[in-house]
Amino acid sequence: MTTTLSAAEPAAPPCQNPGPARRGRRQTALSRRTLLLFGGPFVVLFAAMYIAPIVYATVSSFYVVKRSGLGLAAPTEEFDPLHNFAQAFGDHDFLAGLGRVGLFAVVQVPLMLGVALGLALLIDSKSARGKGLFRLGAFLPYAIPGVSAALVWSFMYSADSSPINHLLEPLGIQIPFFSSGSVLWSVANIVTWSWTGYNMIIIYSALQTIPGEVLEAARMDGASALRIAWSIKIPAVRSSLVLTAVFSIIGSAQLFNEPAVLQPISSGSISSTFTPIMSAQAAVAAGNYHYAAAQSVILAVAVGVLSFVFFKLTNRSENA
Repeated sequence: MTTTLSAAEPAAPPCQNPGPARRGRRQTALSRRTLLLFGGPFVVLFAAMYIAPIVYATVSSFYVVKRSGLGLAAPTEEFDPLHNFAQAFGDHDFLAGLGRVGLFAVVQVPLMLGVALGLALLIDSKSARGKGLFRLGAFLPYAIPGVSAALVWSFMYSADSSPINHLLEPLGIQIPFFSSGSVLWSVANIVTWSWTGYNMIIIYSALQTIPGEVLEAARMDGASALRIAWSIKIPAVRSSLVLTAVFSIIGSAQLFNEPAVLQPISSGSISSTFTPIMSAQAAVAAGNYHYAAAQSVILAVAVGVLSFVFFKLTNRSENA
């Protein structure tokens, strides 16, 4: 008996399940559409709100306005990429503002972060009471807008109405808040008052991530509270301290609100070029937009370099 295959035998039905390659292509296409749907608006807004102003300011800094000798013809803009930068590096007021802000950052930032760290450690201590109320009280100055805080402190500093000097008057002490040697530190006091609580909250949050078993083991080994803070807690919040330090360096370069509010009552100690941003604002008020753009670019590059160097140095010491 023999068996033969018929030519009219129906073909096997097509496979219902797509192969792995087809499923992979579908998932890839779906991932691309999801990325475009959610990431597209962010990219557009980031380019419009961040990239475009930086590019515009950089390009604008390469131009200079030329006017005829008699001023009869309309001014023209000429491409001269070095003119505004050479003028900025020869501007003694602008350079003095950069140095003033640099001194401000070197002194105020470590002081503020040291106070914030101390407050965070105190609140985190086992014997602390009323932690929630203390955290809220320390954070309140940050909730007050910078201009409002400067207005409050201008009343405290005023030569006519200062309650601080009125209280110290029986002791024969008068604090010259607006003298040339102390006006920068009067501004630093306002900034420290406003931002210490904010930094304290960040550091305190990092302290909460330390496992309780580690702290309990240290206590069982006989470590004192000071030893636990120095050897366990402070190293554990190192990354938070670096983050707040970088934010504070950037914030120091943006110093504007406090000196601008105090300027009218400073008796000339705070000039229109007291900080680099105030100098750029003065250039804008004078109609020299290209020079203001060059000052802004110099300040942005300086802040970027300082932040990068600080970040690399702290990372190197951490990895050592």
